[in-house]
Amino acid sequence: MTKEEFFKLVKSGEVRFVDVRFCDLFGTWQHFTLPVEEVSEGIFEDGLGFDGSSIRGWQSIHMSDMLIFPDLDGAFIDPFFKDPTLVVMCDVVDPVTKEPYSRDPRYVAKKAEAYLKSLGFANVAYFGPELEFFIFDDVRFGYDKHYSYHQVDSIEGWWNTDRDEMPNLGYKINHKEGYFPVPPHDQMQDVRSDMVKTLIDLGVHIEVHHHEVATAGQAEIDMRFAPLRVMGDNVMKYKYVVKNVAKQHGLTATFMPKPVFEDNGTGMHVHVSLWKDDTPLFAGSEYAGFSELGLHFIGGILKHAHAICAFTNPTTNSYRRLVPGFEAPVRLAYSSRNRSAACRIPMYSPNPKTKRVEVRFPDPTSCGYLAFSALLMAGLDGIQNKIDPGEPLDKDIYSLPPEELASVPQTPGSLEEAINALEKDNEFLRKGDVFTEDLLETYISYKRENEIDAIRLRPHPYEFALYFGV
Repeated sequence: MTKEEFFKLVKSGEVRFVDVRFCDLFGTWQHFTLPVEEVSEGIFEDGLGFDGSSIRGWQSIHMSDMLIFPDLDGAFIDPFFKDPTLVVMCDVVDPVTKEPYSRDPRYVAKKAEAYLKSLGFANVAYFGPELEFFIFDDVRFGYDKHYSYHQVDSIEGWWNTDRDEMPNLGYKINHKEGYFPVPPHDQMQDVRSDMVKTLIDLGVHIEVHHHEVATAGQAEIDMRFAPLRVMGDNVMKYKYVVKNVAKQHGLTATFMPKPVFEDNGTGMHVHVSLWKDDTPLFAGSEYAGFSELGLHFIGGILKHAHAICAFTNPTTNSYRRLVPGFEAPVRLAYSSRNRSAACRIPMYSPNPKTKRVEVRFPDPTSCGYLAFSALLMAGLDGIQNKIDPGEPLDKDIYSLPPEELASVPQTPGSLEEAINALEKDNEFLRKGDVFTEDLLETYISYKRENEIDAIRLRPHPYEFALYFGV
């Protein structure tokens, strides 16, 4: 949308409001709304002011004033508001220096793309994330000084085979059998289809949707690959649509990696490829039809994986999924077809244009802008320093003898380990000033104080089962 098209639409009477949105440091969309009568050229020239101290991880109270400037790329009519509302994504700017704000994730994505182009050998990085999520009928949770609990429920859940549904028809998905039964077991088909139709209407290219392995409404909708910043925008739209369409159906959706005990967790496998104009740079004559450059890219991801996890797996709940011995891809190795490796080279097609690396450990609690940028910066460091990813691991990792398994490194065991790794290993992220020291220090301190310590200090309900009678 051009500026002329924007003002033509605003003055046409077809929209009543303009909703301006920006992404906070941890991946949550924030917004406020203008009546069309208040929309003028000034929003592009002078920006719109807001209180940056009220956004988590951003400004202190004595430096609270911030500006946002609309970016018309990707603007859309909101499909959920009662009144016709044009949604515009925005970039955040310091009102004093007039410089883009270092803690704006969207700006980080733009800088990562600019840094890639500055190196000369590639000019675009494509990302194709596979976001998974759960759809529940009901969710309840609470915590206070003297109690804590959570409870989720789903009409598909195997635990509801005896629930009084008047009548209960018994079409429940068995434990770990959600991939790919047809209806009536898959009771979320129409919900997912509505999500897909809405995303397509918003300009997001969708390739497929399906039920995932876990019981209780676990789902996946796959977007077609796109350049880094565009895909960051698409992820924001994706999460927004999934949650709101679920709500329209009287349901609730969550991107928590591990909301159900002893069932498959939710991941976000990320497919990445580098191109120079129309030439795919990961295709070659090395292992699995990969190029030496592509293998070095993988080498960078494996080397920096512990630090990357601070952005790709950024919650304490992320590490309920990344547990050794189960199906999660915790082993830092690469393979052509082995889904138990952290990095996989898909072998569906010999076409050079399909050559990509699938990074399997990320999850959808991550901020897409930051997660994709961190993956790109790690891979570029691998290329620049010709980091050898080692030998591929084409064996079943879960069947390896202990002595052989011990030689394969693994992802961090907790958010604390990932944050500690980020603190020690971040030079590759700071190249080109993509991730600034200010952003990294703020991110690290926030995660420690508000999430890691918050979980560490609170008793877990299961501890009462283990220890109350000691």
